[in-house]
Amino acid sequence: MLETIAFAAFAVVTLASALAVVLLQDPWHSALMLGVALISIAVHFVMLAAEFVAMMQVLVYVGGVLVLITFAVMLTQRDDGASDEVVQA
Repeated sequence: MLETIAFAAFAVVTLASALAVVLLQDPWHSALMLGVALISIAVHFVMLAAEFVAMMQVLVYVGGVLVLITFAVMLTQRDDGASDEVVQA
């Protein structure tokens, strides 16, 4: 019974965070929700007794792909207020 409740709770977390990835307008918050979705999928793998697959999920997707997306978001966003000023030396 407890396993079913835990599965349902993490299923709701997975679906809500996946929906937030699509619906959020800020790419930074969308990337964070992608991390939550990927970690909750890793929890589902642990519930299925597939610990190796869960660890690879965390290492490859959360550790690699999410860090790459985070750097891409940080490097492509521009600050509108500071870019209009002219610096004289």
